[in-house]
This record gives sequence, structure tokens and C-alpha cells, in this order.
Amino acid sequence: MLTSVPVATRPDFGISAVSCRADHTRWSAPEVRADYRVVLVRRGRFRRMAAGVPAGIDTTLAYVGVPGEEESFAHPVGGDVCTLISVTPQLWRSLAGDSTGPTAQTLYIDPRLDLAHRRLLTAARLDDIDYALAEELLGLLSTAIGRSIAGPTPLANASVERDRSLVVAAREAIAEGDPAADTLFALAESLGVSPYRLSRAFPRQLGVSVTRFRHRVRIGRALDRLEAGETSLSTLAADLGYADQAHLTRTVRQYLGHTPTALRRLLAPAPDRAHP
Repeated sequence: MLTSVPVATRPDFGISAVSCRADHTRWSAPEVRADYRVVLVRRGRFRRMAAGVPAGIDTTLAYVGVPGEEESFAHPVGGDVCTLISVTPQLWRSLAGDSTGPTAQTLYIDPRLDLAHRRLLTAARLDDIDYALAEELLGLLSTAIGRSIAGPTPLANASVERDRSLVVAAREAIAEGDPAADTLFALAESLGVSPYRLSRAFPRQLGVSVTRFRHRVRIGRALDRLEAGETSLSTLAADLGYADQAHLTRTVRQYLGHTPTALRRLLAPAPDRAHP
């Protein structure tokens, strides 16, 4: 029995937790998918047949699939749990360039990719799909695709000067609250670059990720509001674009070591601090 539970879904990508409780040594009927995908195993193992070539897939070996290929599966030793990452052709090309598919159908999962997989799943629980998870996803995909295709990737053509101009424009959009900055993918599209290019430009230019920079701007606005006496944390969270009050509180505590309520007291005028 196969079950698939969405972890994160956006127009450009989908991440699902796929569980299979099968136990059959024979190959399944051939099936064809229409997406680009990277499948990483969390537990268990299985076999995959594509282009007439069988491969054993487990926690040390992922597979990369492309649209239109015929594949079959076998589960000779029981079930498995996998992370299925599905991406659009546009996102694939932004990372792989003109290559239409991988030169290798399987991908060795070294400790770096293993950690990237775990960080992706952790980010999925942080209520920040459009920045924190998106950046983890782009990092994992760029490594996986870069290792599975031949030739240079689009990022190889990036220049320091172009990255500098790109980061300046992105900073302005985030600081001004441009609606295009609501998501990393929308911001990149508005600036005419790939999401991965934008994601990589920030640490090269500022030493921090675009996600952390965005949090810096939003936390600054939160401090302004708290200092001015904001009493409704749920309103503050909604106004700043956080999923809810709990998300705001977790983020502020992570970056500042204090909850918004504690910060409101710290920022209050001296007489108020003396008489809580």
C-alpha cells in the first residue's frame, strides 16, 4: 500500500512524505510521470528500474527522475519511507541549465546531502515555507542536480558585480514591503533571476542568507511596534507576515533570546520597567 502526505506545496515545487508497505519481489507495472523529481529514502530500501537499468535505492542512494521515463519498482525486503521532491521544468532548468535530464539516474547521498535532507524536513516544520524551506530546498536540489548532470550549471556564469546589484534590489524590495517579496520565488521572478541565484547572492554579498535578512527586517519592525506600545501580538504577527503569534514568538526568541512580551517590558520607559 502506498500513501503520500504533502509536506509543502507551492506552484514551483512539491515535497511529500511517501510510505510504501509493500513486500513483493517482482517488478510493478511500468508507470510514467510528468515531473522532474528527486527521491531520498528516510527508512528502508527498494529497487527501481528505469531505462532497463535496475538500481537498489536506500538511505545512501537516491534517484533522479525526469518526465516521460518509464519506471517500475520492487520491494523485496518490505516497506520504506521516502521524501519525494517534485519540481517544475522551469525550476529544473534554472538549476540544470539546458540539460533535459540527468546523466546518472542515481545519486550517492554523502553526509552533506544527508544533512541537507534532514535540514529540509526540519525547515518544513518551521511555518516558513516561502523562505526558510525554499532556501533549504534550493540548496539540496542544486547539489543533487549538479552531481547528476554533465557540464556547468547556470550559477557558474554569475559575477560579483551582478550579484551586488541583485542584492541591492532585493534588499530594497524586502525593506519596502513589496508584495513580490512575500516569497523567495516571487522576489526572484520580479528581479529576473532564478531563485537559486538570488539565494546564493545574499551570503556572498552580505554574509547572511536572504531568509535571515528578511527576518532582520521584520524583527526590526516588530521592535518598533513593541517600543511604541503594541499590545496585540496576534495583530503584530499578522501585520508582519508571520503564520501566527506562535511563529512570531519562536522567531523573535531565536534571534534575540527574548519573547515579544519580554521585549515589550525591556523597551518600556524607565518608570514602567520599575513598576511592572
